[in-house]
Amino acid sequence: MVLADRLDRLGTETAFAVSLAASEWAAKGNRVYPFHLGDLNLPTPPNVVAALDRAIAAGKTGYCPAAGIPELREALADDVGQRRGLGYEPGNVVVQPGGKPVITKFVQAVMNPGDEVLYPNPGYPIYESQIEYFGGVARPYRYLPDESGFRIDLDHLRSLVGPATRAIVYNDLQNPIGAESTDAERQAIAELAQRHDLWVLSDEAYFEMRYSGASTSIASLPGMRERTVILYTFSKKFAMTGWRLGAAIGPVEVAETIAKLNTNDESCTTHFVQHAGVEALRGDQSATVGVLDVLRDRRDACIDALSATRGISVHRPEATFYLFPDVTEAMATKGIDDVSRFAAAALHETGVSFCTRRHFGRPQPDEERQYVRFAYSGIDEDDIVEGLGRLRSWLGPS
Repeated sequence: MVLADRLDRLGTETAFAVSLAASEWAAKGNRVYPFHLGDLNLPTPPNVVAALDRAIAAGKTGYCPAAGIPELREALADDVGQRRGLGYEPGNVVVQPGGKPVITKFVQAVMNPGDEVLYPNPGYPIYESQIEYFGGVARPYRYLPDESGFRIDLDHLRSLVGPATRAIVYNDLQNPIGAESTDAERQAIAELAQRHDLWVLSDEAYFEMRYSGASTSIASLPGMRERTVILYTFSKKFAMTGWRLGAAIGPVEVAETIAKLNTNDESCTTHFVQHAGVEALRGDQSATVGVLDVLRDRRDACIDALSATRGISVHRPEATFYLFPDVTEAMATKGIDDVSRFAAAALHETGVSFCTRRHFGRPQPDEERQYVRFAYSGIDEDDIVEGLGRLRSWLGPS
């Protein structure tokens, strides 16, 4: 028996492989400090949990419309539109079982086999995986370090556009590097999309996960609403990673296509979970402020510890819950020339578990510096201080 050839093109979220290695190390009796997964160890707001319980008790356990229950589509249209200065209607909204399915369905809706799609690298690995799985050509665009963190190499991005380019994936407030576009960078992406008539997937998973300032959606720029699909997720702001609830928000023609894909893929998103989503958007959101306060303290604890560690350079992002430090000198200190071996050594010597740049798209040929990603969403502040203290002892003070 032979499996389908296209499976050879299917990637994965390799951060879960790091999680497996950390679990195996812990199972042997070792202490592990988990910085590898972007999960949250904070509770979902109690009013959202109560809404789920009420929905189950009320019998909201059967099928529902493929595009989502009307109450949630309306709540999303109002909330997402208001926060971005856009006038969305329920017809622009298609509920999803998480944010990740938006990537898959966007690719299926706008890309033909052989079309090229531009995507950020380093970036969320599922972009690359889904473009290639459905027969597209994944064209990675890169980031360059600067004094504020990282910026898109716009000259490189522009050089990638050709006759076969169909779409661009744009992740402002970016995983894994924590970067946020300047107004000028965002405008440049918008101008590129309009000049070459490109669809845009705007991954806005971290739109409200910020510690200062305000986020801007590329969809709100002139000429962009009609060509942009927003990826929205409840996972981050509402600490609902395991609930699997999100949405695609965009032009009606794409929304209707994605709803049809819903019917083919999963019929509908879990009915009672959607009612919890309505409460998350319409009800008391005071608990979400507490989530950001906790994450800010964790970010600062991480930066203080890493900045005091030999061979590590890190910037302070104002959004997401990721740090992307340069560990090139730290690796040299330990005589290690492979970043994967560096991560394995750190786990075995200190218990600190983290992902490397290689978990976020194939490294590009001209990359010289070595980076790793620390996620601080799933580890308490005391453990951050303890774990990174052990890392500092291993590497030495700065």
